Amino acid sequence: MRFIAALLLSLVLAASARAEVTELRFAQQTSVAFLQFNVMKHRKLVEKHAAALGVPDLKVSFSTFNGPDAMNDALLSGAVDIVSGGPPGLIIIWAKTHGTSREVRGVAGLARLPWLLNSRNPNVKTIKDFTAADKIAMPSVKSSSQAVLLEMAAAKEWGDANYEKLDPLTVSMSPSDATTGLLSGGGGFNAAFTVPPFQTMQLKDPAVHTVLDSRDVIGDSTAAYAWTSKTFHDANPKVYQALVNAIVEASAFIMANKREAALYYIEDTKTRADPEETIGIVTGPGVSYDATPLASMKWAEFMYRAGRIKVQAKSWKDLFFPEIHGMNGG
Repeated sequence: MRFIAALLLSLVLAASARAEVTELRFAQQTSVAFLQFNVMKHRKLVEKHAAALGVPDLKVSFSTFNGPDAMNDALLSGAVDIVSGGPPGLIIIWAKTHGTSREVRGVAGLARLPWLLNSRNPNVKTIKDFTAADKIAMPSVKSSSQAVLLEMAAAKEWGDANYEKLDPLTVSMSPSDATTGLLSGGGGFNAAFTVPPFQTMQLKDPAVHTVLDSRDVIGDSTAAYAWTSKTFHDANPKVYQALVNAIVEASAFIMANKREAALYYIEDTKTRADPEETIGIVTGPGVSYDATPLASMKWAEFMYRAGRIKVQAKSWKDLFFPEIHGMNGG
């Protein structure tokens, strides 16, 4: 009888493992804000934690996207499983799918770092100095973190009713293309709101200066999250928990081994930046990596107040799956 019971238990466990996905597909952007993904890839952390939870031989793949819109489309279509991006990307898709069969919520936080709005127009010292002749390149108009930060800054300067005052100046462009255009001076725009390490590359040109620092608008905030669908979360409890465990371990690894983690990013992205410059960004002040979401409600509250989303989050826990509710988030 004991043998039969043990056999039945092993069959149940095997069936449970087979019921979960055999491949976990990530979508990420090209920035050190998503450094946990590079660490997880190189150190095979998701595979390790999945195996420990009874899901052996999990395949993990990574695809690169520019901006949250295409990634969210891929997530909703089932082309990818885990998406990464800034706070607005998560909050917009959360509000759009809230209460539906395709509901999306956050998995965990990733990086905490500043974004810089840089310009090569010497007459633009603050956002008040932008005119209709100025254009601002950013990853995605309306939905990127940079787009919403610019609206937050406008609301702070001119009141909530004028939060879109600078939106007509914005154009969508990848951080690498925006950097090339800003440095050449011939891209049809004279300002760029991008991400590290590109914003640092821009400032190496003495003609480029910083107009706005995100910390002056939002304070210390998680700059990047990972998120997924409730369908995936509910159907794959072991793989999902392995993902959370991997993000937590990757975050701790980065904080203890920032130089090595930065080298993973350099290898994966083949960035043209000086390796020491990229390492300097990761190890620099104001940059940290933590799975705990920070200041997510500041983003959600502004976006609801401005009418960018129609669903109001009552707590940061509304935005994230329960596996991280024990963290001291915000």
